[in-house]
Amino acid sequence: MSEQESAIPTPKANATVSSRLPKRLIALLLVYVVASVSGLVAKQGVLFCLLTLLMVIAIIGRQKAALIMLRGYTVVQLGLISMLPVIMYDPGNLVVGPTTVHLGEWQGKLPDYVIFIALIILSLLQVWVAFDKKVKAWFKPKLNLNIMS
Repeated sequence: MSEQESAIPTPKANATVSSRLPKRLIALLLVYVVASVSGLVAKQGVLFCLLTLLMVIAIIGRQKAALIMLRGYTVVQLGLISMLPVIMYDPGNLVVGPTTVHLGEWQGKLPDYVIFIALIILSLLQVWVAFDKKVKAWFKPKLNLNIMS
């Protein structure tokens, strides 16, 4: 009886690799939730915030469609943020001088290129998390693309 039990392969080795939500994905999901909730409270981009929250729920549900949505979301965001200096450049309405940044009680003056560099770095970190192999292992690749299943 013990020989028969040992001959049966157990999927525990594969399950332990992808059974826990990766910490970097948890951090990214927290950023998405905080940004979406703050957008809902401020009533700015309500539909976009709701769709982001639905994507977070699908990611927690380990849906294959959520992995595709996450990767598309991060790549589109990186592209748009990378083009932001070109989009924002308007010679007729160009403000000379640094931009004032308010973080709580702290108020600082930062040049625009520092803000753009920080946004691009944050977007690159999101792309890195979305295309990481540990994050891919979290999702169930054999499921169909139905996000409700």
